[in-house]
Formats: sequence, structure tokens, C-alpha cells
Amino acid sequence: MKMIESVFTIAENDLVAAGVYRMVLAGDTAPITVPGQFVDIRLPELYLRRPISVCDAQDGSLALLYKTVGKGTERMAAMGPGERLDLLTGLGNGFSLAESGDRPLLAGGGIGAAPLYMLAKKLIQRGARPLVVMGFNGAEDVFYADEFAALGADVTVATVDGSRGVKGLVTDAMAGLSYSYVYACGPEPMLRAVWERSETDGQFSFEARMGCGFGACVGCTRQTVNGPKRVCKDGPVFRKGEILWEA
Repeated sequence: MKMIESVFTIAENDLVAAGVYRMVLAGDTAPITVPGQFVDIRLPELYLRRPISVCDAQDGSLALLYKTVGKGTERMAAMGPGERLDLLTGLGNGFSLAESGDRPLLAGGGIGAAPLYMLAKKLIQRGARPLVVMGFNGAEDVFYADEFAALGADVTVATVDGSRGVKGLVTDAMAGLSYSYVYACGPEPMLRAVWERSETDGQFSFEARMGCGFGACVGCTRQTVNGPKRVCKDGPVFRKGEILWEA
């Protein structure tokens, strides 16, 4: 992991679904090499940086998808083109593509679907044909389904209220699908359900409160079969076989 602090300039910051924004930043994206990595953003008058998963990165352009859930993301939503942000980049160990097989399943819950976009793009470039299953509460919460489809992925949307796609959860939409491997990102109850029901090996990206974002504070530590691991530095992606769940 090569962490770099640099300043990015906001090019776009648009609402794409209920409470979900897409921010495009111009700056040095060279440290962002693996899907599943994240950036840590310094915001004015807020002490702790905010970790945000990378949706896409290419040629000096960085795309982030984030949901307004507190002071930090609300501050981000109020910012406009031309404003500048201090970012730590190159953070986290992302997804490995080597084990995907030719038909990987990408399961995303809510804003957890964001880092799966860059993963889907990389997998398709390698010749894989990913299945993307995205879970949301309702139709107003759905984002990036068309963008995943435009890449060439087969996309299934699930909504809890049945207002779009399959009625139910991500695991309901997974039923009956045939896949070679599983990648998942989202809230922990969803990850656990996918872990329990998936029929193959896989990789799971966890969300956690992070104090520093690069392993110094050990505030985001979780237990694994190999002992305690820091979500920010040792993860956020963990192998299916090393994950331990609390009773």
C-alpha cells in the first residue's frame, strides 16, 4: 500500500438517488490501482477524515459515490465544482481478480455497490462476464444499475418493497444463479447473509468506523481466524475463509 496525500479539485457533485451523490475529482489517481481501495477525505472544521470507497479511477479522474448520513457527508454534498479537497489515497487492500473465474457474482447492498463498479470494469477487461446483484430499500434508492449494464455486466436489482426488480434482499436475487466466485460489499448483516448462502469461495469488503484510515489507531480492528486484523490496512477486503462472525 502506497499512501499519498494530495489535493483534488471537484469537477462534479451531483445527486444520483435518494441521498446518494456522485462526486468526480481531478487529481493524482496513480496510487489507486486496485478496486476496493478507499480514500480518506479531510473536511473543513471536522477533526477526523471521512473514508469513502473508490467507485472508479482513471487518467487523473476519481469518482466517488457517497450517501449523506452525517456531518461529513452533508458537508461534501454542499460542495461544488472548483472547490478543493485534501485526500489520502492508495488506502486499503482491495479485491484480487485472480480467483474470479469467468462468471463472478458481485453482490452490493446500498452504497456498498459503489466499489463494485471499478471491480466489474476490471473483470470485464480480463474477459470475465460478471453477474451484478444490487440491493436497495426502494426504487428511489437505486443507483448505477444502468452504468453496470453499460459495462457489459448482467444486472439484477432487488428492492425490499418490491418497487423495482426482485422483491426482497440481495440473497433473494442470488437464488438460482450460477457463478464461479463471489465478491460482496455492503452492511454487515448483508455480508453475513451472502457469506452463509454463497456456494463458492469469495471476498468480502467490510465497512467500519476509522480513526486514521491507515492502521495507526487500530480502532477498526476485527477478529479473524488468523487473529485481529485492521479493516483499514489489512482490509477492507477479507477472504471468505478468514472471516469470523460474532454470535
